[in-house]
Amino acid sequence: MSPDLLFADEPEAAPELPRLTPWQVLIVDDEPAMHKVTQLVMNDFEFDGRQLAFLNAYSAAEARELLASRHDIALVLLDVVMETEHAGLDLARWIREDLGNPNVRIVLRTGQPGQAPEELVIKAYDINDYKEKTELTRSKLISVFYAGLRAYRDLMRLELARQGLRRTIDAISAIYDSQNLRAFASAVLEQLNQLLNFNGEGLCVSRLETYTACSAEGHMKVLAATQAYSRLHIDADVQELPSEIQQALQRTLQEKQHHFGERYLACYYRSKSGSETVVYMSFADCIEDEARELLEIFTANVAITYETLLLCVDLEETQRSTIYILGEAVEKLSKETGAHVKRVGEIAALLGTALALPEREVADLRQAAPLHDVGKIGIPDALLSKPGKLDAEEWAVMQQHARLGYELLNSSDKRVLQLAAVIAHEHHERWDGTGYPRQLAAQQIHIAGRIAALADVLDALVSTRCYKAPWPLEQALEYVGNERGGHFDPHLVDLLLQRLELLQDIYRRYPAN
Repeated sequence: MSPDLLFADEPEAAPELPRLTPWQVLIVDDEPAMHKVTQLVMNDFEFDGRQLAFLNAYSAAEARELLASRHDIALVLLDVVMETEHAGLDLARWIREDLGNPNVRIVLRTGQPGQAPEELVIKAYDINDYKEKTELTRSKLISVFYAGLRAYRDLMRLELARQGLRRTIDAISAIYDSQNLRAFASAVLEQLNQLLNFNGEGLCVSRLETYTACSAEGHMKVLAATQAYSRLHIDADVQELPSEIQQALQRTLQEKQHHFGERYLACYYRSKSGSETVVYMSFADCIEDEARELLEIFTANVAITYETLLLCVDLEETQRSTIYILGEAVEKLSKETGAHVKRVGEIAALLGTALALPEREVADLRQAAPLHDVGKIGIPDALLSKPGKLDAEEWAVMQQHARLGYELLNSSDKRVLQLAAVIAHEHHERWDGTGYPRQLAAQQIHIAGRIAALADVLDALVSTRCYKAPWPLEQALEYVGNERGGHFDPHLVDLLLQRLELLQDIYRRYPAN
């Protein structure tokens, strides 16, 4: 044998393509022969690449059970006369009116046309065709199946489009309700999965101009991630991502547009201020054309929400910075550290969260509480910086800062400043009714006033003041516990003492001294 003579490799078997789900056809007839004949004649029928799967019911009662338990039946071949003379007609009406299924195609087949004249039946019942059993040759039966399945297919496409549109609207609404960029990122990831009904995994990364917590020298940082990427901590650099994801992100950023792969998508958003965000999602299944259309609608609306949200974030950051600057300026009048106002805001937010207040209200508390002492700008500097105890006349003047702060802030119609006005007015009221300026007690004091009172006193105790040295946090907490039901709302004291780790974290981030 020649050494050049080689056996050819056996050709590899072509991969078997996955079979499409068959069309579900229900035969309802009390004659077993009609079932057998129909299935035999239509055994090799295909439509849109899908074969047939037959379900069998020998009475209207059996058919009701099947139809009630399944939502994928495309075509019903329905006998008129079964357990009663009008069993088939009653079942047809039940399918449309009681079951509420407008999509399944119903073809009446009768061996006794005189029992149910065609014209009367077509007029009175929501059916799709009417045939005498004697006229149903193979060719006629094939025509019936083509017409019925084609109509069902088109109806289901419309239904899927309607459902997809509803999911899109719901998803967009969920995104629109986001109150910060992290919530926005998480909501986008969650809603993309719900929109496509896929079990996708992904992450949202940003390079933001206005959201400095997520930007570092223009690098992309992780805003949110699904379970598969949970090892990535928030604000992690994208260099920690797998190379294929990095490539998809880089391509999206370079071309500044959405990209759809066979099993992934990368959505690009850019604000007018130059902030950029990319949402990357990968899926186990291919993204079909219908899904891509939904994604395009969704992403277009998300882009609008993204721009609006960044504007809101920028405005809120400006408002927060202004409030801190004002609060710190007031503190400096008393020769005290400006970090006090930030800690009061954080402690107030901690208590608001513990009370399960809505996220928006917690955010408002964090911004409004630092303005609790803004009325001190109307108090003489000599009193604010006096190292010793105030006499009765001086104390009466000092107490006016609660009213002055309220009057100053209450002139604004802005939500946060309105809340700050309440806090300024009531943060020196006491639970037992012995506070000032109005001697309110218990529930008469606004919850924000009660929260600010606890936050302010606690932090004042652990801070250096011109009239006292700082207390250790443990001693301050002991004082707070002793004033439970006296100075402070007892429920708030309990909530605070149950969250000592969170409280200590605030003091690690914003040291008191």
